[in-house]
Amino acid sequence: MVLPNFLVIGAAKSGTTSFYKTLSKHPEVFMSPIKEPTFFALEGKPRGFFKGPGDQIDLLRTVHHMHDYLDLFKEASQFGARGEASVGYLNMSDIAAPKIYHLIPEVKLIAILRHPADRAYSKYQQLVSQGRENLTFQQALSAEKSRIEMNWGWAWRYKANGYYFRLLRPFYNHFCKEQIRIYLYDDWKNTPKIVLQDTLDYLGVNTSYIPQIEYANVTKLWRSRQLHKLLTGQSSLKTWLKPLIPASIREKIMKNLVQINSKKPPPLDPEIRYYLIQEYRDDILSLQDLIGRDLSHWLV
Repeated sequence: MVLPNFLVIGAAKSGTTSFYKTLSKHPEVFMSPIKEPTFFALEGKPRGFFKGPGDQIDLLRTVHHMHDYLDLFKEASQFGARGEASVGYLNMSDIAAPKIYHLIPEVKLIAILRHPADRAYSKYQQLVSQGRENLTFQQALSAEKSRIEMNWGWAWRYKANGYYFRLLRPFYNHFCKEQIRIYLYDDWKNTPKIVLQDTLDYLGVNTSYIPQIEYANVTKLWRSRQLHKLLTGQSSLKTWLKPLIPASIREKIMKNLVQINSKKPPPLDPEIRYYLIQEYRDDILSLQDLIGRDLSHWLV
């Protein structure tokens, strides 16, 4: 039975997709072909477990049974480092941490943490981009408690998923500190090669080869949602163009049109940011003691 010997446990919208894709390029590292199987949080739960808009799509590729989870690693026995990345493990740490410890107690855990207010807003904008979120950010924050009570998925827990100290505690309660490696999103964003080299050393694989950093999952809004669907989905226009334009040229045109149709999300309202920082203050102060990092820049 081959199991992972390291897990990337979160946080969402903190560079984990880029981290996962970059690690997978290293010849001694095997990454699960499914990025977020989320097995240790969702084992035995039905596909319809979460009830929020679009949550069923989020659950399509998750793994709920042991035999399916083992299948993910059936080709991994020859790799020195075997891992997967599921941000749901941090979001549902009270469930995931003891299950992980029970099955793979020697596992190494990695988390990338982003300023909690920025992370919350980025996740909100992602759901807006997907057409799933129709409220303003302030309204969504007010609705969060009732959404959780209705068992909407963790994607909707904008504020709740930023209490990193609270969410990390179950892992520190089950695993020794040496098994948990914490990076900040700014580390990954500004010095990714240093983070990657430290990670490879932590995983016990060759550090002389540093894969090219692959950036992914950048949130964008669409000037026209209808045009975006037309460009990225199946459409009569694409079917009509297929025999007329070579695939390489057609893909380039579509990519350029998608880029033209995109725009950056507006900045987070300073008053909402201040409110969130005050809400997170005590958790941030506890977190910096837990991980041994100065997080004073998160408090301004």
